[in-house]
Amino acid sequence: MGRTAVPICLKPEDRRELQSWLRLRNTTKGVADRARAALLLDDGLSVGEVAARVDVDRTTLYKWRKRYSERGLDGLVDGYRSGRPTKITPEVAERILTLTVERIPRESTHWSVRLMAAAAGVTNYQVREVWRAADLKPHRLRTFKISNDPRFAEKVIDVVGLYMNPPDNAMVLSVDEKTQVQALDRTQPRLPLREGQVERRTHDYKRHGTASLYAAFDIASGEVIGRITTKHRAKEFLAFLRQLDQSTPAAIDLHLVLDNSSTHSTPAVKAWLKKHPRFKLHFTPTSASWLNAVEGWFAQLERRALYRGAFSSVRHLRDEIRRFIKVHNDSLAKPFRWTKSAKSILDKVDRARISLAENRLTN
Repeated sequence: MGRTAVPICLKPEDRRELQSWLRLRNTTKGVADRARAALLLDDGLSVGEVAARVDVDRTTLYKWRKRYSERGLDGLVDGYRSGRPTKITPEVAERILTLTVERIPRESTHWSVRLMAAAAGVTNYQVREVWRAADLKPHRLRTFKISNDPRFAEKVIDVVGLYMNPPDNAMVLSVDEKTQVQALDRTQPRLPLREGQVERRTHDYKRHGTASLYAAFDIASGEVIGRITTKHRAKEFLAFLRQLDQSTPAAIDLHLVLDNSSTHSTPAVKAWLKKHPRFKLHFTPTSASWLNAVEGWFAQLERRALYRGAFSSVRHLRDEIRRFIKVHNDSLAKPFRWTKSAKSILDKVDRARISLAENRLTN
């Protein structure tokens, strides 16, 4: 056994491309060796094991790995190419760009380097270079949703104003609920992380019930006030408001940023708020959860405490959430900084609406 290599950490799309090289009949031995070595290193094999399997020396493996870390797949391709790289003429670039943005391949929902090279009659190298120059990434996909709230601009200006210029003698709390958090346990014990081997767990799990978390994120300090419940109703929201009332200084106003959930505006909630005028509610636009600062903290909770957790009961889940809140408040909390102005947000949304309208006309 050789000493363990530092993982090459292939991107998923690069791994698929390397596997396709090995399946092609016209792949040269030099390319095949680099592809096989990179895949084996990514699988966690040691340098010695990979060198023996591919029949190259360790120095060469280290050189290939460095080239990939610096230049991606081009580093592996250029490592064997002799002479001048394939020339990319304006006609070649135009053909690749036109196909990329105006056509869809028959074999897939989007272009890959290999599919584009075959369709355009060019090399993989040429496709990668043109896409890199034009910053085109057909394998990537982002989602979006434009709010249809008639008071969108008014609400954005209100909430962003609170973030960027909070009022004196007041707390600004970003409030939301993370509902139906599942207490999931794996069917078998996990296999821990060790040298040359990632942590492993079974794909199947047992369900032990759910819990809901109400959270208020203080933008001035980054600290969180939480309440865990079994249900998600106006009754639970009222109980959380009472908790906020008791756990914050009585002499200051509380500005709450929250979404348009029906539980936030029931007659009982409105009656309670009328008796507690220091609570001032600011609603985000519909379909605009990104405007609620606590969503960022929820993402941390999911990533650091829930996603890889195994919970044998709802009580175990509750304990872990409480532990995470305490650790966050004790050592991780920091003031929230919002940097994008309301005007820039509204301008961007306007541009998106114009683009959608133009796209509907052309289609």
